[in-house]
Amino acid sequence: QVQLVESGGGLVQPGGSLRLSCAASGFTLDYETIGWFRQAPGKERKGVSCINSIDGRTYYADSVKGRFTISRDNAKNTVYLQMNSLKPEDTAVYYCAAGGEAYYSSGYVSYDVSKWGQGTQVTVSS
Repeated sequence: QVQLVESGGGLVQPGGSLRLSCAASGFTLDYETIGWFRQAPGKERKGVSCINSIDGRTYYADSVKGRFTISRDNAKNTVYLQMNSLKPEDTAVYYCAAGGEAYYSSGYVSYDVSKWGQGTQVTVSS
C-alpha cells in the first residue's frame, strides 16, 4: 500500500523547535521529489520545502529560509523537516507530499504532487 505518514506536530511556543517526520511505504523516495506543504485556516496550501528528485537539491520557501531544514534518510525511507525559530505565522497543517520535479513560484516551492500524507497540525502560540 502506497502511503505517507507524518508525525511530530504539536504545540510549541514562539522561538521553539519541532521536527516533523514523514515515513513512506509502498514506494521509494529516491525516485520522487519529496517535501512539505502547509495550509493555514482560510488560506491556500503552499509548498514549504522539498528535496528534488533529479539532483537532490533542496528548496525552501522564502518565509522559512534559514529556519527550516529538510533532510532524507534513504535507509528508513523517511524525510524530515527540522523547524527552528518558529513563529505564530508558521501555524498550519503540514502535509508530506511526493511528486515531480520541483521549482519556485512566487516565493514558494511547487511541484506536481502524486501522493499526499494525511497532515499533522503545528501550532505556534504562547
